[in-house]
Amino acid sequence: MEKNPLNLDYLFEVSWEVCNLVGGIYTVLSTKAKTLQQINKDRNVFIGPDLWKEKESPYFIEVPSLFKDWKKIAAKEGLQVRTGRWDIPGRPIVILIDYNNMYPCRNELFTDMWNWFGVDSLPAYGDYDESCIFAYASALVIESFYKYIRGENLKVIAHFDEWITGMGLLYIRHKLPAVATVFTTHATSIGRSIAGNNKPLYDYLPGYNGDQMARELNMVSKHSLEKHAAHQAHCFTTVSDITARECAQLLERCPDIVTPNGFEENFVPKGALYEEKRNIARERLLKLAGSLVGYEPDECSFLIATSGRYEYKNKGIDLFIEAVRRLKETYTGEKEIIAFVMVPAWSGNAREDLALRMNAVENFKTAFTNTANNLFGSGWVWLIKNKNGTLDIIGESNAGNVLKGNGKPLLGVDIWEHAYYLDYQNRRAEHIDGLWNIIDWSIVDRRYNE
Repeated sequence: MEKNPLNLDYLFEVSWEVCNLVGGIYTVLSTKAKTLQQINKDRNVFIGPDLWKEKESPYFIEVPSLFKDWKKIAAKEGLQVRTGRWDIPGRPIVILIDYNNMYPCRNELFTDMWNWFGVDSLPAYGDYDESCIFAYASALVIESFYKYIRGENLKVIAHFDEWITGMGLLYIRHKLPAVATVFTTHATSIGRSIAGNNKPLYDYLPGYNGDQMARELNMVSKHSLEKHAAHQAHCFTTVSDITARECAQLLERCPDIVTPNGFEENFVPKGALYEEKRNIARERLLKLAGSLVGYEPDECSFLIATSGRYEYKNKGIDLFIEAVRRLKETYTGEKEIIAFVMVPAWSGNAREDLALRMNAVENFKTAFTNTANNLFGSGWVWLIKNKNGTLDIIGESNAGNVLKGNGKPLLGVDIWEHAYYLDYQNRRAEHIDGLWNIIDWSIVDRRYNE
């Protein structure tokens, strides 16, 4: 591979999915980073949102000493940034931006964009504001760093992904005309909206006018921003020939080049590592399913899933649900089938009630095991249901009878010596640990609901 074939000094790439695993663009960016590092090591700077306020990011390795002198200047300019490495093959440089302090500037920004390029932000709603503020902050970071390195004497490219970052590209075009700009769309915003509203996108594509459809579908601001970014970029790219047709018709600019998405050969693990990761994933999915349905699924259950951003039609969720329905009607096997629809919810953890249920299993096992191990001598340990529906764990020594109380027995474990001595001799703890592999939780569940 030719080292730095463009003799490029810096490449900035701005995306909402830098160190932020929410969709397919994360995969696109993270799997080309290794190649970029080989071509132009540490002159590629990825810029993304700093969304990790209260806990450490699993994707970002902070390096406070990186660009230390520039960060002092940036701080004086009101830019709140962290520098580090993206924890992916190639370990590229990353700048994460906390853009929340820039919201008061959005009206002035939208006014500038109207005056400079004609971007209509007036009908905006939803995620438009946040996206544009992030893009604006990213452009300010590039501008600040460009001036620090005296970029007017260097070859610099700024690459922006999707309409979300379009306002950043437009700012750079106006303020730093010497910086080469690239804009990539993976699917047009108005095209997604057309398909999502049950309109035949590609069957009727030559008959659509992007501006007209944007007004009809209340997509004026996003479409206006994306269209102007596509027209103003020095280089406009997309990822497939069919999307290129979509861009030509709806954005009224043909992409300069089509660059199909790809990934490094090591993206999909091989051999033993693949099996290890697959088993970990199955274990997590089964635990999640058990927490949701209230019983422990069979380890041999057949798991099927779809994942991606929540777009009911564009991402094929409707087709997946229909396929599951047909499978349910025709399947004659004995395995339990568990289907998952997994979409990002922009939350760091499971919702509180689900987290409690997921942790409840391990907490219950720990409490039950401790009661059994700490029971003096011989006896029984019981899981009972109280009259009010709550659960209790009770240890009864020797011949103690759980029925003397007001609870209903759901599960009983014999810890007299005769229950385990032939298999474990005096190792009672091993007997108790082994029980979790043979308990039929469906019976426990039935007793609870009787």
